[in-house]
Amino acid sequence: MATSDMLNLVIAQAASDGTASLMGMLPIILMFVVLYFLMIRPQMKRQKEHRNLVAALTKGDEVITAGGILGKVTKVSDNYITLEISTMGDQPVETVLQRNSVTNVLPKGTIKAL
Repeated sequence: MATSDMLNLVIAQAASDGTASLMGMLPIILMFVVLYFLMIRPQMKRQKEHRNLVAALTKGDEVITAGGILGKVTKVSDNYITLEISTMGDQPVETVLQRNSVTNVLPKGTIKAL
């Protein structure tokens, strides 16, 4: 065999090995793509919705917290909210919570309906 024939054979074999290794990685790449669209992307969407919900909190909103407390927002600051959870006589019972603990904003009048 001539040197040029051997060189061509080595180049062809190297090219086929590169294709085989790429085909071997294809299932892993496909699994990552499926994982992204089924798990990562929806979680990022929920985080963005929660971030927008927390940023839009205003005085007077009726909310549910992560601990299950139902109340009305009476004061909003940068990182905390004051939540009126009940009244004792004519005095409101209030608690201070982190803004991130709010999980849901309810329609106005929900607390009175309960």
